[in-house]
Amino acid sequence: MLISTAYAQTAGSPLGGLLGPNVLQFTPLVLIFAVFYFLVIRPQQAQQKKLRQAIAAMKRGDRVVVAGILGQVLKAGDATAEVEIAPGVKIEVQRESITSVTTTARAKDAAAKEK
Repeated sequence: MLISTAYAQTAGSPLGGLLGPNVLQFTPLVLIFAVFYFLVIRPQQAQQKKLRQAIAAMKRGDRVVVAGILGQVLKAGDATAEVEIAPGVKIEVQRESITSVTTTARAKDAAAKEK
C-alpha cells in the first residue's frame, strides 16, 4: 500500500517523466558551482596569468615582492633571479616565489598619473 502511494506521487510530478527526480535534485548544486566558477575561479586564473606574464617579462631594475620582502632585481635568469633587498644585501630567489612585479616603467606611469 505505501509503495503504490509513492509511485503515484512520482508519476504526478510535472517533470517526473522527462528528467526524473534525481536530476532535479542536482540542479541547485550545478547552479552553485557555475556561480562559484564565474565569480571566483575565472578571475583568479586571469590574475595568475597576468602574474606569470609579468614574471616572464621581469628585467633588471624591476621592483618585486618575494614572500613579503621588497627588493629590486639585479639579475634575472631562467629559473632564478638575484634580488637586492637592502644596500649590499643580495639574495637569489626562484621565479615562482615572486608574488608581485612592478616594472620601473609602470612605476613611472603611476607617478605621472598621480600628478
